[in-house]
Amino acid sequence: MLTGMKITEAVDGLRQKKFSAEELTKAHVNAINTLNDRINAYITVTADAAIEQAKAADQKLAAGDAPALTGIPLAIKDLFCTKGVKTTAASRILENFVPPYESTVTANLLRDGAVFLGKVNLDEFAMGSGNLNSAFGAVENPWKRQGEDTFLVPGGSSGGSAAAVAAQMAMGATGTDTGGSIRQPAAYCGITGIKPTYGRCSRWGIIAYASSLDQAGPMGKSVEDCAIVLQSMAGFDPKDSTSVDKEVPDYRAACNRSLKGMKVGIPMEYRAPGLSPEIEAVWQQGINWLKEAGCEIVDVSLPHTKYGLATYYIIAPAEASSNLARYDGVRYGRRVEGASLDELYANTRGAGFGDEVKRRILMGTYVLSAGYYDAYYLRAQKVRKLIYQDFMNVFDKVDVLLTPTAPTAAFAKGENQEDPVQMYLNDIFTVPASMAGVPGLALPAGLSSQGLPLGLQLLGRPFGEETLFAVGSAMEKAANFTHKPTLRAGGSL
Repeated sequence: MLTGMKITEAVDGLRQKKFSAEELTKAHVNAINTLNDRINAYITVTADAAIEQAKAADQKLAAGDAPALTGIPLAIKDLFCTKGVKTTAASRILENFVPPYESTVTANLLRDGAVFLGKVNLDEFAMGSGNLNSAFGAVENPWKRQGEDTFLVPGGSSGGSAAAVAAQMAMGATGTDTGGSIRQPAAYCGITGIKPTYGRCSRWGIIAYASSLDQAGPMGKSVEDCAIVLQSMAGFDPKDSTSVDKEVPDYRAACNRSLKGMKVGIPMEYRAPGLSPEIEAVWQQGINWLKEAGCEIVDVSLPHTKYGLATYYIIAPAEASSNLARYDGVRYGRRVEGASLDELYANTRGAGFGDEVKRRILMGTYVLSAGYYDAYYLRAQKVRKLIYQDFMNVFDKVDVLLTPTAPTAAFAKGENQEDPVQMYLNDIFTVPASMAGVPGLALPAGLSSQGLPLGLQLLGRPFGEETLFAVGSAMEKAANFTHKPTLRAGGSL
């Protein structure tokens, strides 16, 4: 079945003329038509444009020498500006916004022949861990607990991206990761995702949440699929002042490297309270796989990790309160009239923003306010530096770190929602790497007793994505994770 293939298989199949890009795209459009009413992964489907892109891809393939992504159908997180296509950030304040320009990352993918199926759902402005905060409705995880039809969350904020890939409604997807928003949904949905080093992919044309943390990355069905997509997404962009001018290596070639002699660190702080015994068992299994691959296992310490979550929830909301000040009803986006300018602002923002976005704006404004800036924001930045230094000290001793991705498997809609802090704790293992700006790769490693995916996370040195792809590829082969979710193209409903 065409929708069940990995990108690597589709790349070969297209070049061997086993099927056309048009056929591949139409198969995915049919999957979206069948499943999206249930899963709600897509906000905007661009079927006609996708089929036209696929026809153009077939012409390039016939001419030969087409880039690797030519004809590959992808889903684009609705945080990336796409020229002439609605870009909402899953918020009412932008529900009718059509950008006149293309983000650098999506422009790179189009340059390399990718086909865009549409824009996928997310937590509003990327603020959330369950894709429950979207103005366009929650996304349902295509996985089910054994014997149940309970609505499980796909993770957040890139839940639409993860669900679309897991349900075979796209071959791969773009995501963004601010505190774990690629890695945690990948773990919950049984797919692979990588947050590259901060500065590896341009942020230009991505709707901002927290500018010093946001980073684009790919999500796919395998480590090698992510390597192919990241190869296209990455690169220096003079339009982004935080983009790093550093050559992009051949990520796909790194997937077959030997791991002999590599040192893998196991941070003691990640054995945190609330870690499910099943996650701990999968973690130990991952350690054993790497030992068998010739790696040396080293116990290490990241002493300031315990402050990562608290620090993140000062810095990220502070930056969000600044970034979201631009949505005022005057320049673009939704406008709700008022008797005065202040009332126009209040009415527009009150109607346009959801509860979680309002909560984070209020938190951020508070920690930046006079009298609290030094006590909270400045102190958080100092702690962030210590977290970064912990990682740098550890990477003097080891090549990569192995940790869990999330403390549990995917939870049900309604669980953990009463208290926002409980939702924030879902990011406990992913936030420290975001604070430090180091790359992290999440991949499925096993199933829970209830039949849900359990993921592991690899963390590397800055711009050490090649090492993550090498280690991740070896772990993927050892895990041999071939399980499929209940809700998928061609699967049962």
